[in-house]
Formats: sequence, structure tokens, C-alpha cells
Amino acid sequence: MTQHLSFDGNTIAYDVTGQGPLVVLAHGIGDSRHSYRFLAPALAARGYRVANVDIRGCGDSSAGWDGYSRTDIAGDLVAVVRRLGGPAVLIGQSISGGAATIAAATAPEVITGVVELAPFTRKQSIDLGGLLRVKRFRAGYVQMAKVIMGGSIEGWKKYLDVAMPVKPADWHSELARIVAKLSEPGRMKAMQSMCKSSPADAGEQLPNVKCPVLVIEGSVDPDWADPRAEGDRIIADLPAGLGELAVIEGAGHYPHVQTPDEVLALTLPFLARTLTRA
Repeated sequence: MTQHLSFDGNTIAYDVTGQGPLVVLAHGIGDSRHSYRFLAPALAARGYRVANVDIRGCGDSSAGWDGYSRTDIAGDLVAVVRRLGGPAVLIGQSISGGAATIAAATAPEVITGVVELAPFTRKQSIDLGGLLRVKRFRAGYVQMAKVIMGGSIEGWKKYLDVAMPVKPADWHSELARIVAKLSEPGRMKAMQSMCKSSPADAGEQLPNVKCPVLVIEGSVDPDWADPRAEGDRIIADLPAGLGELAVIEGAGHYPHVQTPDEVLALTLPFLARTLTRA
């Protein structure tokens, strides 16, 4: 059953499944909690209470928010953890990876670990050399520009085609779900706002994180010319000894969708170390 948390007339939607230590899942832009349709039940089956969140502006959460920054999203995630009686590990993908960093830095009493999937957690600069050298990076960049500048759903569909080199068996119906949701009033505007928000707020909080962080990158993620190097930079900006990096070969920007078994195998030992069972 979908639950809702209200903030000044807006709502955050989330589902809770399973019993045990709390794990909170947060997806990326233009998506919904349905992107964790493979990972969430697998975690619940292994003894975790899993809260799968639609971040503000997405899925079944409302689309009338004043802001869509990583700091805004972090506040929502911390509120969900507090509502459900943390502590929790946050698993955040893309923009929500950066939000999870901020949540961990600003609410260390309830966040005991962070898993960042293909995260935007550092201030980005235009990689002209990468655009010239790496075809997938160039292709993703062009399609994202169409989304940011013109709100193109077709551009988003083409970006997703590059960002997920191997599609799950249900991709046809899932893509239809994504397109239908983005066609609702206010959804594309919210997505564009997220795209335009700078990850600098998350990058500034990396030195303040006190809990362990696992960064998972896909080796062919089109959002970076060199995804491993981006992951290394995140680890380097964390306090020494807190971060670890894993790279899944052949995965794009959605490793939890494309390679859920590999993500689960990396995540379970991390959860065992960072969440205490009752």
C-alpha cells in the first residue's frame, strides 16, 4: 500500500515492504520508485524493511514543489527515515545519490550508510575532450540537452536507450509507464528543474559525511566519458577510509535496472556492515 508524507500542501509517496533494518531507496530524474522493481523485493526477501520512495515531482509524489535541488530531496528522504523510525541506509541513484550524501552529512544520527548508484554528487564541468573521444558520452549529452532546453520526451527516450545498453525483459511496458508519467502536468517541468540543479551542494557535503559510502558505477554510463574516474573523485572527496568504489562492466546509468543481481551482490555485504539487526 502506498503511503504519503505531507509537506505544506505537497506529498511524498513511498511503499514499505519487508521486516528488519531500514533501507530507503530513491531513484533518479524522470523516473519513479518502479525503477527499483527488481532490487526492492530482493532486499525485502533478505531480511530488510525497504521504503521505496518517489522523490518530489516524480511518480505518485506531487509536482508543485518550489525547489528540486539535491538539498531539497535530502530533506524529504530524512523526513521519511524519521517517520519510519530509522536509522537507515540510503540507496540513491543519479540525483538521489547526491541527495543521499547531503542527508548523511546533515542527519548522521539517522543515516548509517549510503549506496550511490551512478551518482551526480560533484560539481560538473563540460568535458570537451570526452565529447570528442567517446561516442556514448556525446550521444547522451545531445539527448539530455534536448530534454533540458526543450522538454523533449523523445529526447528522453533516446537518452534512456543509450543509458541502458541492455534492456530488461519488461522494458517496453516500463518505457510506456515512464512516458505516460512524464506527460502528466508539471512532471517534465520538475524534471527540467532537477536537470538544471547543480550538484555542488552535494559535493560541498562530501567532507562532512561520517558514515560508510559505497559508490557503484556502470562502466558504460553515458553521463561521463570515464565513469570510474568520476567514482574515484567522489571517494577522494570523502573523509579517508569511508568510501569504496565498485564498477559493473557493461552497465549504464541504471545498474539497478540493467544488472540488479550484481547491485544486490555488492549491496548486501555493505548493509550487513552498516545496519544492526534487532
